[in-house]
Amino acid sequence: MSEHPDHYFSAEPATPEERRQIRVRIDGRDLTLTTARGVYSPDRLDPGTAVLLAGAPDPSPTGHLLDLGCGWGPISLTLARRSPAARVWGVDVNRRALQLAALNAEAAGVDNVTFCEPADVPGDLRFDTIWSNPPIHVGKSALHALLERWLPRLAPEGVAHLVVQKHLGSDSLQRWINAQDWGLTCTRLSSTKAFRILEVRRSP
Repeated sequence: MSEHPDHYFSAEPATPEERRQIRVRIDGRDLTLTTARGVYSPDRLDPGTAVLLAGAPDPSPTGHLLDLGCGWGPISLTLARRSPAARVWGVDVNRRALQLAALNAEAAGVDNVTFCEPADVPGDLRFDTIWSNPPIHVGKSALHALLERWLPRLAPEGVAHLVVQKHLGSDSLQRWINAQDWGLTCTRLSSTKAFRILEVRRSP
């Protein structure tokens, strides 16, 4: 990784912002979006995110949808475009990323998305769809705490899709989720290039 180690794990990244514009294809539409140093994958659409956007089934058309670790917003924008009648929540600890994501939602012309820090999501919300390219590099304990906080908030018929690199522990993460007492089952939906998409839903 070219960024300083605090780059997207910190609420206030120490690196200078240095905003830039990139051309990105989101859900079949070419957009000029704003990124900056101190956020995840500032120079391009991350390959794992691209795999998730291409390979995940359509999100719920209504209800509450969660982009966990939204960064500058490509997953949230896709959810918002595919499910215009739903409310999308783009959640991140990185305030710089949240500001950029809000700018990008405006540029993309979507108004059904709320970008906020985790504590600002109402505690009683349950999510009909969760999509995430989870921050594997925060370390196993922090990653597990993140998933433990959010995956159990799936609605009864809700489904989560996570994209994880094969060599960064996708199979062990699948086993770990299945070992938790959350009433959830994790299966492998697909394997593309260096990535797997994991699917999580309520156990039958």
